[in-house]
Amino acid sequence: MDVTATDLLDEDPPEDPGSSAEDAAPPIRPIPPTPLIPYRSRRRRWLRRAAKTVAVLFVASTFLSTAYNAGTDGRASVPAGLTYVQAGDVSTRYREWGASGTPIVLVHGFVESADTWQYLAPLLAAQGHRVYALDIDGWGYTQRVAPFDVGHQARQLDAFIEALHLDKPVLVGHSSGAAVAALATLDRPGDVGGVMFLDGDGLATGAGQKTPLTHLFLNPYRTTLMRLAIRSDPVIRAIYGATCGSGCPKLDAAGLDQWRRPLEVPGAEESLWSMVNLGVAGLPPARLAELATLPIPKSVVFGGADSSYDPGSPQTTAARIGAPAPTVIPGAQHLTSVNSPGAVAEAVAALEVRAAG
Repeated sequence: MDVTATDLLDEDPPEDPGSSAEDAAPPIRPIPPTPLIPYRSRRRRWLRRAAKTVAVLFVASTFLSTAYNAGTDGRASVPAGLTYVQAGDVSTRYREWGASGTPIVLVHGFVESADTWQYLAPLLAAQGHRVYALDIDGWGYTQRVAPFDVGHQARQLDAFIEALHLDKPVLVGHSSGAAVAALATLDRPGDVGGVMFLDGDGLATGAGQKTPLTHLFLNPYRTTLMRLAIRSDPVIRAIYGATCGSGCPKLDAAGLDQWRRPLEVPGAEESLWSMVNLGVAGLPPARLAELATLPIPKSVVFGGADSSYDPGSPQTTAARIGAPAPTVIPGAQHLTSVNSPGAVAEAVAALEVRAAG
């Protein structure tokens, strides 16, 4: 049989007896397993990244806080035309209403000033009293003289009474001012005609004494936080609304300035932090109970909706200091001299009658 070239091309090539299809494919090489990173190594890596992030945030926040403080370092000016008297070692700013009658001295509380009494004082003056309201050391526009504790503030009050030659005034202490009025009375009972605790139990809170807040909020951050709060209209309105209630006058621009400016004058920041660390001014229960032994008329007045104290505080306070049953103003919150000045004026007038008799 003849074999042509075409036939040879059409034939399959002979198989190599020593090879197979499997041998012709490239070998499959296994992929080595990825080594697992030990848990401790991964944790150290995460901690390093977290530390770097914290460091960057710390540097950035410190820079921004320092820059903000530098840009807001200007202090507010003290208003012109204020009245002062030297009360002991403190040049004391005060206000006065009325020209005759029994003297009444109004002692404000925490973050307040003599201006807080602007609604109550004219009513008392119209009843025939001479009314005085002072800025307690550390607040308002009074010269700031350390220490800003209740003992120094009570000595300032006693010296204020002496400097103005007031004969047995009735003392009305609001909130923490109740403790100041109480201690001034205990120190010099012969100089006081009567004492009222208004929205205050006179007790020390001890806040900040175990862990001073200056240790928790260091500069420049504490200064930044304080200034941001003080400069914020919504923050001031919120605090005012929470302590005064819906029955209080709305804060306009002048009202905001009245509450804000005393916290922005020279020395205000330092004294505020000092008082925050000391805690709200107050006395131990046993010291307050000494008032019950004094033959001086006492009175206790609270707002019925005052959430700053336990519901039973008015009765407990009255019993502790030897006062009659307390006067509770229905629906009134903590700033009763602002939200219920008429009811407070009636209670002060009743105390004054007892003091005069």
